[in-house]
Amino acid sequence: MRAAGDLGIRYLTLYSFSSENWKRPADEVSDLMGLLQEFVRRHLKELDSNGVNVRIIGERRGLAPDIIEIIENAERQTKNNSRLHLVIAFNYGGRNEIFEAAKRFASDLASGKTNVDDASLADFEGYLDTSDIPDPDLIIRTSGELRLSNFLLWQGAYAELFFCEKLWPDFRKEDLEDAISHFAGRERRFGAR
Repeated sequence: MRAAGDLGIRYLTLYSFSSENWKRPADEVSDLMGLLQEFVRRHLKELDSNGVNVRIIGERRGLAPDIIEIIENAERQTKNNSRLHLVIAFNYGGRNEIFEAAKRFASDLASGKTNVDDASLADFEGYLDTSDIPDPDLIIRTSGELRLSNFLLWQGAYAELFFCEKLWPDFRKEDLEDAISHFAGRERRFGAR
């Protein structure tokens, strides 16, 4: 996170807890929830003083009240910051995000709030959790896995992908610089020639 700010990255999204992680053993889920609490408790003041805007995307329904309070407090405390936008995908799944957006969109179509003949992709994107966040240029997947694991499925349509063997806790500034170096050497065409 510090390296991203130092390298001039304006938006950084971290996948901290997927909606599928609930299938893990209860003690592991509890540990992951504790990590979020500890991260916010330990780093929120530093993030705020360094101009970091914290935003949490993902499903809040069903989360414990103390977790929701931590999320809302972090967002509220840092809402006016703009040096780095730190987006934390927590209880997040790309398929669920698209499904929930489609339900809200369909509801607005049915109520007449939105006209089906005038609707566009941009209109639909307004229903996503990331509606006011730019699509990622680069998605880095750690741990040697060669899949997206339900992460930013809509937004990542034209993102460049970088896979590395390191586990997430071992990922350092040098690894980020390596990923950016690979990214810089790619030709981005967004479907064109």
